[in-house]
Order: sequence, then C-alpha cells, then structure tokens
Amino acid sequence: MAFELPKLSYDYAALEPHIDAKTMEIHHTKHHQAYVDNLNKAIEGTELEGKSIEEICKTGTDKTPVRNNGGGHWNHTFFWDILTPGGSKEPGSKEPVGNVKQAIEDFGGFEKFKEVFTEAAKGRFGSGWAWLIKNANGELEITSTPNQDNPLMPVAEKQGTPILGLDVWEHAYYLNYQNRRPDYIGAFWNVINWDKVEEKFNESNSTF
Repeated sequence: MAFELPKLSYDYAALEPHIDAKTMEIHHTKHHQAYVDNLNKAIEGTELEGKSIEEICKTGTDKTPVRNNGGGHWNHTFFWDILTPGGSKEPGSKEPVGNVKQAIEDFGGFEKFKEVFTEAAKGRFGSGWAWLIKNANGELEITSTPNQDNPLMPVAEKQGTPILGLDVWEHAYYLNYQNRRPDYIGAFWNVINWDKVEEKFNESNSTF
C-alpha cells in the first residue's frame, strides 16, 4: 500500500502560542504531504515498494529522492507524535517521567540535557533535525542530522533509536519566529509529550 499522510491527534491551533496554527497547517498539509507524495512516486515499481518506512530508512539507499522523502515522512510522523498541548498527562508537567527521567538523570540531569539538546538544535547549520536517541548500549545520546536524514539511516553520524526530535527547518517556525530559531527551540519544551517519549524509550531496542 502507498504511504499516507497521518492524521494528527490534536487541532492545528492546539499548540499555540508555542507553535501557531497556520504553521502547523502548512507544515502538515503541504510539506509533509509533499514528502509522502514524492516518496510514493520514488519507490513505485522498485524493490522498496511494500516495505515499511523504517525499513526504507535503514536500507541506506543512495537514491536521493527516497532518502530525502523517506526521511521527511518518517521524521515528521515521529515529530507530530511527540507533541501535545498539555505536555505529560501529569498536570503542568514539563519534564521527563518514568524510565526516561532516570536515563536523563544518568546523562547528567534535565538542565544539562536541555542545554546540550538546545545547542545541537541551534548549531545545526541550515536545515535539519536535533535528536535524543537510545544507542546500541541502551544509553542516551544527543545528535543532529542535516536535511531529512535521521539516526535510523546508515549515513547518520550517530545511529540509534530516536526518542525525541525537533525539526529545525525554517518552514517549522518561520511564520511566527522568523529568524529567531532559539526562541522556537525554547518554546518546544512547552509542548513535548513526555509520556510518549517514555513510551518510545521503553519500546526501543536498538540494533545499531
């Protein structure tokens, strides 16, 4: 079956004032839809047709349209999933919960984690993503990737299972924040679904 644009579990305006409704609508219905459409065209009639998006990302294909659009589809599907209007189910919680909370403590604590993650997001030159991943040793690492690459891909500087990610392409924030990427990164901490991050942490089983 062809890939399809996933539905969001919240309204486009639900993340305001941190991420505005117009940006969310354009990001989802235009940018993500384009990745889905172009990916389907790129894999039609090839050995990749019928494979999961995770399998396509891990294949390490050198076919640029597949790499770019496959990454674009996987990355955005992941991104929508870890965002929520209310953060964790715990009222007012803006910090990690459960096992991922302990892993972040082992990493050096939440404030250190925020600082390193923020620097990865700010320091990604041009378009790309910042990631928190679980590596093959079950440890947390922070990394970033250019364009629509992700840590599932063999080309990634650090491979592992993403459990948190931030889109730092300008289309993710420019309508509201213009060139103020640090302000957008700061706002991101208000809309993270830490329950979902915890779920991804517990389900991850990196084999890199």
